[in-house]
Amino acid sequence: MKSVFQSIQNFSAGELSHLDDLITFRTLKKGELLLTENQICNEIVFIEKGILRSFFVNHKGDEITNCFAFENEFMASFASFITEEKAEENIQALTDTKLQVLNRKALEKLYKLGFNWQETGRKLTEIEFVNLHKRMISFQKLSGAERYRELYQNHQKYIQLIPLQYLASYLGITPRHLSRIRKAVL
Repeated sequence: MKSVFQSIQNFSAGELSHLDDLITFRTLKKGELLLTENQICNEIVFIEKGILRSFFVNHKGDEITNCFAFENEFMASFASFITEEKAEENIQALTDTKLQVLNRKALEKLYKLGFNWQETGRKLTEIEFVNLHKRMISFQKLSGAERYRELYQNHQKYIQLIPLQYLASYLGITPRHLSRIRKAVL
């Protein structure tokens, strides 16, 4: 987590040392839930190792995967974290996962330490917004095959670890269509 913060903002060693007392560590087993729907999200996690997926259950009872997060990325139900309202999604470990955890109170302490921490929070929020915007636009502009190619190019080493039904749901296509796309891409 420190290296990501350092890449966003030029922190002194002393400023980064504040994280030592605020970060906690957690492991999740494959399939374990980090957050369940209707729970308030009070922490942001940084993935040291593993893959998390965010999903919701639609009106038909189908699980719809809306997000994956990989090593060296952050994950939370950001809307719930910001509003302190109940989450509309679940967050699940797709592999055994090691996390660094920053809870709401710890983040507020960092913000009170000064501008660099506030600026980092703003920049991370902007990154999440841009990622969400790109995902939304991709569903309007790209085909399922094009979305798969983009994911394959950016996270190739992880694609084999994601079950096909989750990957298909994330791409907005059927598992059968995904199988055809994968054969064409490989």
